[in-house]
Amino acid sequence: MEDLHKILRRPIITEKSNYQNAKLHQYVFEVATEANKEFIKTAVETIFNVNVLQVQVINMPAKRSRSLRTRKRTMRRSAYKKAIVTLSPGDTIAVFEGVK
Repeated sequence: MEDLHKILRRPIITEKSNYQNAKLHQYVFEVATEANKEFIKTAVETIFNVNVLQVQVINMPAKRSRSLRTRKRTMRRSAYKKAIVTLSPGDTIAVFEGVK
């Protein structure tokens, strides 16, 4: 992959990821499906200018849900890939900056 901004799609902000940011120095990103650990590590290090210790990759499966109005119509969320990036203790990332 050539463009580093296409590897990192968006940060995932949840209560669990906020806990991981504060206590464990881990940040969660939705990444491109064809990206591997090395691509993700180089993208985070060059975009945010930090030192990455570890990258964990999780393939999130597609899920079905029902419409709230009719309860008969089923909807489908697409599958995606997410990465949990562990930084060295002194480094931080401003989560809302740098990801396009």
